[in-house]
Amino acid sequence: MTLRGRRVVLGVSGGIACYKSCTLARRLTDLGAAVDVVMTAAATEFVRPLTFEALTKRPVASSLWERARALSHIELAHTPDLIVVAPATAHLLARAAAGIADDLLTAVLLATRAPVLVAPGMNDDMYAHPATQANLRTLSQRGWETLGPAVGPLAEGPSDRPGRMVEPEEILAHAERLLLRRGSPLDGRRVLVTAGPTREHLDAVRVVTNPSSGKMGFALAARAFARGAEVTLVSGPTMLPDPFGVHTVRIETTAELESAVQRLIPDADVLVMAAAPADYRPIDPGEGKRPRASGDYAVTLTPTPDVLACTAGKRKPGAIAVGFALETGAGVERARAKLGAKQLHLIVLNRADEPGSGFEGDANRVTLVPAADATALALLPKSEVADRILDAVEPLL
Repeated sequence: MTLRGRRVVLGVSGGIACYKSCTLARRLTDLGAAVDVVMTAAATEFVRPLTFEALTKRPVASSLWERARALSHIELAHTPDLIVVAPATAHLLARAAAGIADDLLTAVLLATRAPVLVAPGMNDDMYAHPATQANLRTLSQRGWETLGPAVGPLAEGPSDRPGRMVEPEEILAHAERLLLRRGSPLDGRRVLVTAGPTREHLDAVRVVTNPSSGKMGFALAARAFARGAEVTLVSGPTMLPDPFGVHTVRIETTAELESAVQRLIPDADVLVMAAAPADYRPIDPGEGKRPRASGDYAVTLTPTPDVLACTAGKRKPGAIAVGFALETGAGVERARAKLGAKQLHLIVLNRADEPGSGFEGDANRVTLVPAADATALALLPKSEVADRILDAVEPLL
């Protein structure tokens, strides 16, 4: 899913975080949105309008008094699918809460019926002030959504209190959600995704595991969030940051994965088992580190639980279940056999011997195997594969 055909007004008020808004404008444009930037006079002191024009390929508006644009504030208010204000300074929030429309941005905000997402950015004392908090409550009561602020360094130095504008990628994730959730069958649904490898300890420092990076499962969680789902991600050890807006549960062993899934599955409308759990664990793991000088090391392994199969009798009535299968060769018939054996609606078949896809890479070539005809996808970025999988899930709901 892209933002092609969506219109976004990006309001930029006069804070040092304006430089982050350049990245946000570029990312929204890259996703296909038509982005109209509206700047306050103070914002133009931090970043020149020409910068945003170059990034969005669209003219930038900053004044109510431009020739031949007498009603631009009405046009900009009525045409967007979403208005994002980033950064939203204390001054901007105060004027908006009071209904003041003394410049182009506040006039647009007063006239619009589009959803509004604001990312405050200001000094921590200014954010904590009762006046600012009252203004935010007023705007929330009018339906505005507020994201942040975060804790971190401010222009004047370190801070351990909220005030710093959240990063552009977090704003982007929530903007996508506001734009894409309307009309999606996943909107409001509870989605449980598993991702990454598990580790089974041989001793205190050595493990049995696999090369799974978790990227596929993390992409599925992020894309389900964008479609309006309430997403829980259960992840084994990875180097990936938690997806924005997603409740992430970190586990290590296959037993911990099974326990987390069993606890969470009764509420899940959709289960997507993208994790790659270790299939075996040592029967008798050592407590300390076994010295290499001890010589040959014989280890007896025993199978770990089949976490996906164990969910069959505990799923919510009507829940949709998606499994992953890693095979060499075609594997469609083996995947279809798992479909019935594990009571699944869809199997995503990965090829372990496919160059450029699978473990650790940023792309994947998969085959979607429902009960009927299988669909082989081209090599795609994992975020696009995630969207194709969710496209197949949505009609089942």
